Amino acid sequence: MNITAKLWNFCHILRHDGMDYADYIEQLTYLLFLKMADEIDIIIPENCKWQQMLKLNSNELAIYYENALNILKNENGLLGKIFQEPISKIKNADNLRRIIHGIEEIGWTKLDKDIQGEAFEGLLEKTASEGKKGAGQFFTPRPLIQAIVNVTKPNPLEKRKFKIADVACGTSGFLTVAADWADKQLKNKKLTKAQSDYIRKEAYYGQELVVRPYRLGLMNMFLHGIEANLTLGDSVYSENVTPEVFDCILTNPPFGTRGSIGIPKKRNFPIETSNIQINFIQHIYQVLKPKGRAAIILPDGALSENKAKEVWKHLITKGLCNVHTIL
Repeated sequence: MNITAKLWNFCHILRHDGMDYADYIEQLTYLLFLKMADEIDIIIPENCKWQQMLKLNSNELAIYYENALNILKNENGLLGKIFQEPISKIKNADNLRRIIHGIEEIGWTKLDKDIQGEAFEGLLEKTASEGKKGAGQFFTPRPLIQAIVNVTKPNPLEKRKFKIADVACGTSGFLTVAADWADKQLKNKKLTKAQSDYIRKEAYYGQELVVRPYRLGLMNMFLHGIEANLTLGDSVYSENVTPEVFDCILTNPPFGTRGSIGIPKKRNFPIETSNIQINFIQHIYQVLKPKGRAAIILPDGALSENKAKEVWKHLITKGLCNVHTIL
């Protein structure tokens, strides 16, 4: 049985706790991260240790784990981001213990990074295909992402400080596929430590509005060996928009015809509209470097409705950008 299948089998244990698929993968993310932290010596606060959890009986474990989540949410860095706003939805203490001991049987860090990443991607895909809500809306089919990445060729060493971003990153599908593509392109090249560090720590950026996919996206990138610069927040409507600009943007903005809060305020978009996709197009242009490139998945209306036509006319007739391909 492959790793994805083993992890997915734990889901059946939790179905009796009333969880949906998206709940399950989020709870599994907490536990997998603590398991990996134990194996690779990530500094974890006292009273949050994986090895200690293995020693406890079911009732002790439930209390210990709940307290651990409350401690971890206040940590800085990746720990605090992964465990942001955590809620333990595993109500049955015996089930929690069974899952922890099941995960313990998997030598997670003995697996290649490729296998770790593929296993987690497999869980995300199953969650999207079998769940009626939750992660599915944040999951772009991987064959589509792969085709876009193959065309855009997002090489983080294409030039100095080349930055790759997804402004609506969901579970980080575009970023992980882009990172895997770059890894294959560069695997036979002798990279300096500075180049390797840049790829791992500085090349990839993302922004996501919803905390659950943001958490899953962080974990997804972590399992692919990338310390991604992911931000939790609204790309279009926030007044505190990231000042970063990017060389390559790959994204699948959320579908829907109107933003719930109307026209963005304090944004110098040339065309005023409450259409989400059209505002994402304007935002992407603003955060794209000169001579940068972007690939965007859009519904038909983002090309044909009146406000969309105004935006494309503004961008193209003024020579601000070119449209290379429409698929």
